[in-house]
Amino acid sequence: MSVRPGLWSLLWLCVFMAVAACSQSDDQAAVATAPPQWTDEELTVIRSLSLRNLPPLPVSASNRHADHDSAAKLGQQLFFDTRLSANGKVSCASCHQPQQDFTDGLPRGVGIAAVDRHTMSLIGVAYSPWLFWDGRADSLWRQALGPLEDGREHGGTRTRYAHVIAKHYRDAYADVFGTTAELDALKDLPPSAGPLGNLDELTAWEQMDADDRDAVNQVFANIGKAMEAYQRRLLPRPSRFDDYVEALAANEPDRANALLSPDEQHGLRLFIGAADCTHCHNGPLLSNNDFHNTAIATADEFTLGEGRLRGVHLVKQGEFSCLGTYSDAEPDDCMELRYVKDKGAELVSAFRTPTLRNVARTAPYMHHGNFSSLEQVVAHYVTAPDSVFGKSELLPLEVDADQQKQLVAFLHTLNEKPAEVADAWRASPTAAE
Repeated sequence: MSVRPGLWSLLWLCVFMAVAACSQSDDQAAVATAPPQWTDEELTVIRSLSLRNLPPLPVSASNRHADHDSAAKLGQQLFFDTRLSANGKVSCASCHQPQQDFTDGLPRGVGIAAVDRHTMSLIGVAYSPWLFWDGRADSLWRQALGPLEDGREHGGTRTRYAHVIAKHYRDAYADVFGTTAELDALKDLPPSAGPLGNLDELTAWEQMDADDRDAVNQVFANIGKAMEAYQRRLLPRPSRFDDYVEALAANEPDRANALLSPDEQHGLRLFIGAADCTHCHNGPLLSNNDFHNTAIATADEFTLGEGRLRGVHLVKQGEFSCLGTYSDAEPDDCMELRYVKDKGAELVSAFRTPTLRNVARTAPYMHHGNFSSLEQVVAHYVTAPDSVFGKSELLPLEVDADQQKQLVAFLHTLNEKPAEVADAWRASPTAAE
């Protein structure tokens, strides 16, 4: 069979185009799987996320015992002590479990009963100026007191806890706080009384004289201050990402590429670039410690006042604030509280940005734990739904399915590496006698 010359030319052209198309496809695949080439601007941002840039712990102006080891050791014992609960079964570690990066793996925490918020990790928590999802506490010691009186969490009262200290921690308390005067005042006080207790406990509290209530409040505040001293020791450890940054800084590309896969590196590029994750998740703890409406609030969350709008009004109240009776701060030390922003539409349904350290190990996610996987979280930011309450800050992310997988792959590099030496602060101490 013969073929005309013009037809031969056409056949050869088709073959050439097919080969070229295959070659182009191979080139595109090579580009997609090759590690990115970083610009100077990108490297600056990447270095800013490394733990090497984590500053010293901020001063706790309202707690003069915050950096004392004796206070931290007492706080550690209290943190794990189930006697600090109404039923004798709940401790702080019931929800903040060391083996789960100080979370509990549940959508919402469970103490004596279920609560309506997901349990945040405590790793690096001392760097945040505001605590709880809505920021209603302005110090770690004040934050520690809230769950102790909450009927769904520990469910106890101030005199109950003061009696526990007097009976089981008298010597340690005296060593840290230099006195047992407040404990000596407890012997004739009700076993359980407090302003947030049941009707009988509230009545008993109101029948106590002012000096007795003050003595109990001082013990209660000191419980929180010891716990803060302990929680300040819960510092983040390096991750694979941090090692990668060090390799980049040392100009060791082979080591860098062995630490993070091409997909993980491309996920990092998206994280600091097109996905704009560093708008909120920046700095060595990958959190700006601010509050944002990211369309997470649901219709069952009561009112427009949920989130930062409610929290900011609560944080300015009470005897345990930086400006309160039991604070160790001077008034000029509390400027952040004095001038906190308490008005604005952006506070409606805005919740605190959590750290992304260990994020792949601390599912589920968001303040009510409604996302069980990082894939669901990324998909939420891609679709950017409208907010039920207030105005969402989200704009839809223009990333495809493969890029979403790369973002998730990068987030897995933020898990801490196993410690070379056991961290005693992350373990339960010997139970107090």
